[in-house]
This record gives sequence, structure tokens and C-alpha cells, in this order.
Amino acid sequence: MTDPSTAINVSDFEALARERMTPTAYDYYAGGAEDEVTLAENIAVFRRIALRPRVLAGNGSVATSIDLLGMTLSLPVGLAPTAFNKLGHADGEIASARAAGAAGSFMCCSTIASTALEEVASSAASTPLWFQLYVYRDREVTRDLVRRAEAAGCRALVLTVDTPRLGRRERNIRRPFNLPDGIAISNLERYGTADALRWAGSSSFADYVHRLMDEGLTWEAVEWLRSITSLPILIKGVLAPADAVLAVEHGASGIVVSNHGGRQLDGAMATIAALPDIAKAVNRRVPVLMDGGVRRGTDVLKALALGADAVLIGRAYLWGLAAEGEAGVSRVLEMLRSEFELAMALAG
Repeated sequence: MTDPSTAINVSDFEALARERMTPTAYDYYAGGAEDEVTLAENIAVFRRIALRPRVLAGNGSVATSIDLLGMTLSLPVGLAPTAFNKLGHADGEIASARAAGAAGSFMCCSTIASTALEEVASSAASTPLWFQLYVYRDREVTRDLVRRAEAAGCRALVLTVDTPRLGRRERNIRRPFNLPDGIAISNLERYGTADALRWAGSSSFADYVHRLMDEGLTWEAVEWLRSITSLPILIKGVLAPADAVLAVEHGASGIVVSNHGGRQLDGAMATIAALPDIAKAVNRRVPVLMDGGVRRGTDVLKALALGADAVLIGRAYLWGLAAEGEAGVSRVLEMLRSEFELAMALAG
């Protein structure tokens, strides 16, 4: 088995993660919808964007810190909400959160996490946390999740809006995905339904999502969420400038340009391609973040140059987690920091 100390970039960590994970778990992390066109484009479009550096700009030192929704961060890179971190490592979301805190970054905890929000918050008390949620058919479940996020000290809520149904993830059809023993949807355990813990072997994850999620959401749901909390609300899953404008008009405190990592609508545009028009439409009224395809510090630079205030990474940190636990996530963040600093200096 390859030594994690030999990894020098995110792609190296993916190779290590693949060695260490079961094929089913790796496919769950790595896969996208249908032909995985959007999954591939998220990375490919970054590679097609060329930088035009300036010279003799006097950049003897560069600063990577930013202020974002009341947080001072040492770099404009946060951990995106990703499900079931324990598929990668036994320490799961706790390891990820601690690494984010140590790096001066932040983590957005997923509702579909394998560690309860309260445990993550208490185990990584110095880490700024956001909480990602869905609006469920039973809104009292969503309401209670909001209360729990507030009580746990979360700084913001991130409402995922691109999942009225689950995308057709063919890797998980070929190798059916079921949670291993000892891993559950921990945030939903208290709501008293078997579906909240795990799904039966005869039920697919898509069926599970279909039963719990509200497929008929409208902008009213954003207004409702705004009415029950004072926390900032970011809308995640926006690709159209018109939707970004509507989000701001309905009380959103931020936008996350996202195609769910290419896991929902295959053929949807790459997030970095969608970013400039959304940033222009928002016109700095609220922060704009993006996720999808970020693998290098130059990707971070390109995203900021095209209008993002910060980026979120998903698979990139999961590969570090699966390869080396908390230390792997820390190393991924430090790699991106170092690459970003170098890219800023070389770009002038």
C-alpha cells in the first residue's frame, strides 16, 4: 500500500483513497450522475481557463486571509457538506472539522452526516461550523434541525435546493450502495423512523431520498426558513443568474454556485463556467461561493478572479480523509494554501 507521505497533490491523495476504501464506498464518493459529463467538466473547464500574469507588481508577500459572514479565515477555502465521512475514516466528520479549524478554515456539516452535529461541534469547538440542510416533507424535522444548529453554535445555514429528486448515479446502481454496519445518518436518529437511521437492504438511497425530501419546493420555502431563524442562510445549488437574484430577493445571505459535484443533472454546466454571470447578477449584495472541481491552488485563484468570495472543496478533502484521517485533510488544505500563495505571487 502506498505511503501517504509520498502524496504531493490532491490527485495523489485520490489514488491513496482508492487503495484504502472499499470499491462501493469509493464509488459513492467519486461518482456522478449518468455519463458523468458534468463531473468531468467541473475539472476540465478549470483547466481551459488561462491566467494572464502581471509582472513587476511588487508582490514580495501575499495575503490569503478573508472575512466571510463574520468569520475571519486564513484562506478562502472551506469544507463543503459531504455525506458519510466515516466511509473514508473511522473519525469521520470530527477529523474533518478539526483539520479545518487547525487550518484557519471552516466546515459546513451535512445533514446526511455519519456523526451528529452536536458531537462535531463539541469535539471541534474552535472550528467555525456551518450546517447544510434540506427542507423535508415533514417541516418539523427541518425546524428542529435548525434549532439544533443554532444551539450547537453554527454560524450559518446552507440550504441545498438542487435535489428535488436524486440524480441517477449509475456507479451506485452497478455496485449497489448500502451503509456498512456502524454507520448511520446520525443527525436524523432522534426522529424515530427506521429511514432516519439507514435504509433497508431492499431500498435504494434514491428511494430513501424520495420519501423524505419535499419535491415541490418553491421560493416560499426560503421565506419560511428565513422566518424561523436569525442565522445567515446561503442557497446552494444555483447555476442560473436569475435564481441568484431571486435568492437575494427572498432573503438569502449568500449564494453557493454548485451542481452538486456533478451528482444531480448530468449535462448541467460546470460551476466555474456559471460563476461569472452569477457574480455579476448578485453585484456584491451578498457573498458568492462556488464548489465543484477545485483541485489546485490555481483553481482557487481562478474562482476568486471570476467573482467568488471563497470556494468549497468536497472530494478533495475526502481523499485526504480516506488516505490519512485528520492529518490527510490537514495536508490537503495546506497543499491548496501553498499552491494558492504561489499562484498569487506568480500572477502578480
